[in-house]
Amino acid sequence: MEARATVKYARISSRKVKIVLDLIRNKPVGVAMGILKNTPKAASEILIKLLNSAIANASNNNNMDVNSLYISECFATQGPTLKRIRPRAQGRAFKILKRTSHITLVLSEKE
Repeated sequence: MEARATVKYARISSRKVKIVLDLIRNKPVGVAMGILKNTPKAASEILIKLLNSAIANASNNNNMDVNSLYISECFATQGPTLKRIRPRAQGRAFKILKRTSHITLVLSEKE
């Protein structure tokens, strides 16, 4: 039995999210929440909301015990890139790539 939560089109690069996901992979939910609250990265704020959503899905939809949950799987994939243009000197244009990501957390129960 597993509970899953995803966020699509998060306005942060998947490369930045993967750094924080590596810190919480295969950790119990309480430990992972503590790590996220004390990590000074932009991705940790998004991941706190996502972890709370996954915990709520586990307890409400699947009747899982919250105390025995751990993060069994977590990954971030690249979403669509928003392309913007910034004016530069002598009439040139500079392309700005605003990257997005799709983040998935999967919680399972310890046996």
